[in-house]
Amino acid sequence: MIIGRCIGETSLIEVTFISKDLPKVGEYVTLEYDGRCVLGMIESMVRGSVSLNVDIYDPDTIAKIREIEGDDYYIKGKVTILGDVDDNLKIPRTPAPPGTPVKLATKEILDPILRMDNSIKLGHLISQENVSVNVDVNKMVSRHLAILAMTGAGKSNTVSVIVDGLLSHNGCIMIFDMHSEYSGAEFTNGEVNIIDPIINPKYMEFNEIKKLARIGSNATIQERYFRKAFIKAQELIQKSEAESNDFLEILYTILSGWYNDEDMFKSDKNNIMDVINKIEDLNIKYDRLFNTNVSNILNKLELGKANILDLGQVDENTAEVIVSHVLRNALKSRKKAVKFKDEDELSFPVFFVVEEAHILAPQSRNTESKYWITRIAREGRKFGLGLCLVSQSPKSVDAETLSQANNMIILRLVEPKDQKHVQSASENLSEDLVKQLPSLNIGEAMVLGLMTKIPTLVKIDEFKGRSIGGDLKITEEWSSYNTIQKEELEKSKKEFFDLGGDY
Repeated sequence: MIIGRCIGETSLIEVTFISKDLPKVGEYVTLEYDGRCVLGMIESMVRGSVSLNVDIYDPDTIAKIREIEGDDYYIKGKVTILGDVDDNLKIPRTPAPPGTPVKLATKEILDPILRMDNSIKLGHLISQENVSVNVDVNKMVSRHLAILAMTGAGKSNTVSVIVDGLLSHNGCIMIFDMHSEYSGAEFTNGEVNIIDPIINPKYMEFNEIKKLARIGSNATIQERYFRKAFIKAQELIQKSEAESNDFLEILYTILSGWYNDEDMFKSDKNNIMDVINKIEDLNIKYDRLFNTNVSNILNKLELGKANILDLGQVDENTAEVIVSHVLRNALKSRKKAVKFKDEDELSFPVFFVVEEAHILAPQSRNTESKYWITRIAREGRKFGLGLCLVSQSPKSVDAETLSQANNMIILRLVEPKDQKHVQSASENLSEDLVKQLPSLNIGEAMVLGLMTKIPTLVKIDEFKGRSIGGDLKITEEWSSYNTIQKEELEKSKKEFFDLGGDY
């Protein structure tokens, strides 16, 4: 079906067309010239009238012209060239001649392009419901993914669809679940494996516990004593010589022994007491975080399951430490497994889903979690570690980290700062496509990157498992609470009258 014809000067990467029909932004079109069929995407359109130009300032005159002219308007659009359909989508070396017909791309042309091996289904084209959209799993996991949107646009549903798809390939997914959204999820292609945020101290680095203890960089003497106690405690645990299984108690015992040493200078004792006080604070805040009897968190990962690290019960400071701890150990373990074929290390690839990426990899400050997320983003591809950054505040996600995500699923974004930040991180997101982001409906997304052959506007499938991540139904909560109160009041009245009471 011909919807228009090219006009003016054309180039290898874009053409302008005029139409009397009204196609949709995001629709695919084909141009046939020089013996080839070239695929393009409509990225922008305007509707205009030759008679009703911007130099007319009288509304009555406009009304009269409109009455005479009727619906005599034109559509002018811009098509971005995606490539030769029959030559692996290579950009042709010659531009389309002016006057070349612009046709809507058929299902027969699009299906082979959007279908691929080792893929998962995201949904269907917004413009053509009968055309499914699939993405390459290998390129998504190895080249990382970012899922970005404003609140309520469909991020959790999108994550769930992807996780369920990966489970159908027996994938290993680990979700850093910041708000305990996924602990009750039910996936159709695999089970959920809940992992408690508990760390065995013998797998920790000093900087991780130092951050929790809030020992500043200027407190050098406190840091020295804390480090010595930490190293000694780890040695006792490794040799099974510790008198207690409580790591913080072991630290306390070591430091108290030094404090009670009569040969210790008073100034040193004061610093040791400061460290002891910080250990006591640690014990109050993080008593449940450490356990010398548990295995490495990575040992709890199960292949073919959605592994949920439930961080909803800890504060952000603790979450940063746990995430950095897991990622650091994962990279270290996978390097040993891949380089040295060490069977005792992490023996399979893992796809990490980082919820609330703007908290764990913030733009405005440096954190241990951001450091290790960035390391995984740079090095993970070589060792089978993939990242999925999920955020409702893209402008707050570290730009360098975001730029390492070679795939993006962008749902509705309204705020200009978010749009600009995302565009600067993605070489595939044109100015015209950015302008479409506010007009996306819930569940609609722009899919870009190496995991798909062409930029795509997709209606994401609705997750078929147990619903998660949605808003609470406030009125139902209120009504339910009111019902419970009435029932308790009636129960109290009955008990009162049964005892012989009267008004």
